[in-house]
Amino acid sequence: MDTIGFVDEKSESRLYVGNLDLRINEAALIKMFSPYGKIISEDFLWHTRGPKKGEPRGYAFIQYSSKGEAELAKEKMHGRLACGRPLVVRLASDKLLEDSSHDRPKRLLPEANRTRSASGSSSGQMSRDEKVAAIKNKLKALEEDEKQRDPKKRKRQRSL
Repeated sequence: MDTIGFVDEKSESRLYVGNLDLRINEAALIKMFSPYGKIISEDFLWHTRGPKKGEPRGYAFIQYSSKGEAELAKEKMHGRLACGRPLVVRLASDKLLEDSSHDRPKRLLPEANRTRSASGSSSGQMSRDEKVAAIKNKLKALEEDEKQRDPKKRKRQRSL
């Protein structure tokens, strides 16, 4: 997929294969998908660090020589059980488009970010003044909360 958002011909013949059981290796994957066309490349993803280093990540990409072959493999293999798990097979370009869609659930923003978003800043960064204002508001809220909890401090504050 290029930067403008168009899908190139190569990505239309590339499949995303997900929900792979950890017992499935590269050879087994190629054997399962080779009846549907000429596989020109295969990317089997592995964990590269952390406690799972060297273990399969549970998904792979398969590149066919044509879009038609990829679509046939998708049609035949999507939902098929492999080691007791249904395979998820999509055109990689569909996966890219899905990942960039705006239909995903939105995360709740912290209060300071909601104020910034409402003010029209689209850079994703708070300005220095916005950060200072957010800290001042937080301190003020904490002081008010503390005054309500401890009446002695409230009297001391008045005498200062």
